[in-house]
Amino acid sequence: MDAQLWHRSAEVSREARQRARLYNASTVMTVGIGVLVCYVGLIVVNLVWALFILNDQVFASTTRTPLNAAEYCTLSWFVASVATVGGALGSGLESDEAIRAAAYSKREQERRHMLQDDDGD
Repeated sequence: MDAQLWHRSAEVSREARQRARLYNASTVMTVGIGVLVCYVGLIVVNLVWALFILNDQVFASTTRTPLNAAEYCTLSWFVASVATVGGALGSGLESDEAIRAAAYSKREQERRHMLQDDDGD
């Protein structure tokens, strides 16, 4: 369910618990920053796209309001929000391996694999 992104330490030492907290905090920060950057990027892309696609006469005749900067921003925000929710729902269909590959560097994946092998021995 969590794609094994959350680190759970089998050790009970204070150092192991502190290390697990550090790993989990870095995972939350990394995923949070990634989502925020992608969300803002999506808003910008939608805004630029809307500037080229939307026709102000057609918009005004359909909605009975003029197309101004606030309308562009609102539409860009709305489309980015819907796309983000859709992406979040769609990510639930991804495999755990694909999620870990997107979230972790190659070195971190190797480290986790080695730790998993050590626990299995």
